[in-house]
Amino acid sequence: MSIISDSLKRIKPSPTIAVTQKARELRAAGKDVIGLGAGEPDFDTPDNIKSAAIKAIKKGDTKYTAVDGTPALKKAIIAKFKRENRLNYSADQITVGTGGKQVLYNAFMATLNKGDEVIIPAPFWVSYPDMVLLAGGKPKIVKCTEQEGFKLTAEKLKKAISKKTKWVIINSPSNPTGAGYSKKEIQDLGKVLIKNKKIHILSDDIYEHVRYDNFKFFTIAQIPKLKDRTLTMNGVSKSYAMTGWRIGYAAGPRDIIKAIGKIQSQSTSNPSSISQAAAVEALNGKQDFIKTRSNAFKARRNFVVKSLNSIKGINCLIPNGAFYVFPSCKGLLNKKTKLKTDTNFVQKLLEKENVAVVQGSAFGLDGYFRISYATSMQNLNKAMKRIKSFCETLNK
Repeated sequence: MSIISDSLKRIKPSPTIAVTQKARELRAAGKDVIGLGAGEPDFDTPDNIKSAAIKAIKKGDTKYTAVDGTPALKKAIIAKFKRENRLNYSADQITVGTGGKQVLYNAFMATLNKGDEVIIPAPFWVSYPDMVLLAGGKPKIVKCTEQEGFKLTAEKLKKAISKKTKWVIINSPSNPTGAGYSKKEIQDLGKVLIKNKKIHILSDDIYEHVRYDNFKFFTIAQIPKLKDRTLTMNGVSKSYAMTGWRIGYAAGPRDIIKAIGKIQSQSTSNPSSISQAAAVEALNGKQDFIKTRSNAFKARRNFVVKSLNSIKGINCLIPNGAFYVFPSCKGLLNKKTKLKTDTNFVQKLLEKENVAVVQGSAFGLDGYFRISYATSMQNLNKAMKRIKSFCETLNK
C-alpha cells in the first residue's frame, strides 16, 4: 500500500517549473539552451527595495510577525488599493502570504467542499485546476478561443454556471496569453455574476502593471455590487521583479480573509519579515521604473510577435500585457511534419534547437505554445532564429 495520499494522485507537477528545470539541467550538461519557459522578470529588484530589506535586517526585524502580514505592510496594501484602484479596505480585509500562489491555494482550501465547482477560463495558469482538485473541488474548464481573444465571454460564463458553482476566476492581464479584459468586458461578466448572488469571484491581478498600448486596467471589485464577493489577489513578484522574495497579498470579504489566516496559521505561519519590509518600500516607494520596464517588455513583445508571424505555420496574437505570447502551431501539426500535438512540437524544438517553451495543452488549450519574453533581446533574437530554422525544416 502506497503511503502517498489519494489527493496527491489527482494532480500533476507544474509544467512550467518542469520546463524551466529541464532547461537548467541541459545547460549544466553543456548545452546552449535558451529558456523561454519561466514567468519571471529578468530585471533586478530596485535598489531602494533592497535597501529597505537591509535596513530591516540591521534593525533586527528578523522575528515572527502577525500570521497574515505586518501592520505596516497591510497599511501599504490598503493605500495601494485606494490609490490605484479606488477601492477602500480595512486591515481585517487584507491578507499577506508567501507569494500570490499561497494566497490562492489558501483561499481554495478555506472555502471549497467536495463537489464545489470553480469556473476556470482556458487558457489558464497551470496551477488553478490542481489547486482546486487538492482542495476537493471540481475545476469547470471553459475553453476561450483565439477568435475570442482567449477571453471568457458573458455568454460562455452564463452557460457554465450551475448550482454547484462557488468561484469563477478572472486573470487579467493573463498568464499564458497576455490577454487583458477591457472595462466593458469585465462589466459584461459582472452583469451575469450580479444575478448569481451565491458565486464568488477570484480576481488574479498579478500582472496589473505589466501592460501596453494604453490598455486601461479595470478590476471586477470596482463594480460596487460585486466588491463584497470578490477576492482580489496581487503581489510584488512581477511588477517589482521580486519573485524570490515571495510576497503576495489579497483583499476581500472578512470571513474569507479570516479563514485564509486560519489555514496559514497551521501551515507556513507568517511570510518572511524581511521580505515584508521590502514589500512596504515597493508599494510606498517610487514607481517610475515600472513604466520604463514595461516599455522594454513592449519592445520585446513587438519583436517576438513580428518574428513569429513571419514563420509559415505559426500565428500569434498581440497581447495587452504580462510578458507572454501564446502562438498557434496548428499549421505545423500534420502528417508531413509527423508532429501530432503541441507537446510533440515543443519537445522537438528543445531537442533540435535547444529552445525551451511550454506546450499550450499545459494551459488547457491544444495546438499552441507559450513563450515568456522576460529575457534579453539578445536571447530573444537567437531564439527566434532557432524557432524559424526549426519550422522551416518542418515545412520542407
